[in-house]
Amino acid sequence: MKNRSAPGLSGLRRTLALILAAVLGTGLLAACGSSEARSLLTSIRNGHVIAGTKYDQPGLGVREPDKEITGFDADVSRYVVSSIAKKLGVPEPEISWKETPSAQRENLISNGEVDMIAATYSINDSRSKRVDFGGPYLVTYQALLVRADDNQLQTLEDMNAGRRLCSVTGSTSAQNVQKQLPAVQLQQFDSYSSCVEAVYREKVDALTTDATILAGFAAQYPGEFKLVEMNNVSDVMGDDGKVSKKAGSPFSTERYGIGVTKGDKATVDAINEALDEMISSGAWNEAFMRNVGNSMRDSGYPVPEPPTPGDLSFLS
Repeated sequence: MKNRSAPGLSGLRRTLALILAAVLGTGLLAACGSSEARSLLTSIRNGHVIAGTKYDQPGLGVREPDKEITGFDADVSRYVVSSIAKKLGVPEPEISWKETPSAQRENLISNGEVDMIAATYSINDSRSKRVDFGGPYLVTYQALLVRADDNQLQTLEDMNAGRRLCSVTGSTSAQNVQKQLPAVQLQQFDSYSSCVEAVYREKVDALTTDATILAGFAAQYPGEFKLVEMNNVSDVMGDDGKVSKKAGSPFSTERYGIGVTKGDKATVDAINEALDEMISSGAWNEAFMRNVGNSMRDSGYPVPEPPTPGDLSFLS
């Protein structure tokens, strides 16, 4: 007699296998995360925000040994999230932090891996095509970090006497300097911290990048460094053949913003309102001076004034 239960058992096994595959597939999809862009306002209402920042820039964004995130960028993020939550009438949400390397920031926003990014994120035309920005919340300029006892370096033009300038591999900062000062010896390292160490040990004469970033590093070596302002040595010509920057003007102007999903105007408006509140209340000045402002002042560099959030008139 044939065993008629076998086909039934076989079918049951197939059904169970299909169910298991579906469950596993769902789990894998969940693990991979959503590829859809997120909304900061929605995440605040839901009680959990994923904020992007730098982990390795003293004074701006640092992941401490105890995993706490410190720095001005992080303080701005916390204030903005807290302020928006209050205005929405919801509890202050939990914030999870995600490291956001410069080259990955637009993708992290558009792929829905973060709700917002405040990470020395300069607003420019190219980036504004892919993400929207709240802010600016800080305006800074390119500067030089030099040894405090090097009195021969007072201006950018002093670098033209065969001095050694350090920058990070792939950075345009030092390359722009080299265009105006052909005698500069450009040396590239893999990180800003390596450059700072090279300046300290007199292997190079100066490091160039944003003044606020340099101030954060200077604070790690009290009394060892100073910041030198950088102004264009000669007129800079634009692609249209006209003068885009006059000699004597700041070498570059960097306006830091909070990057969010493209087209999310409600979130941008809410961020700008929170930043206005942070500035008018004095919280901005307190946070900036505590994190980087005191170091800038102590190194002889002008401390910037708060910007006007929502003013993006500099974009073309």
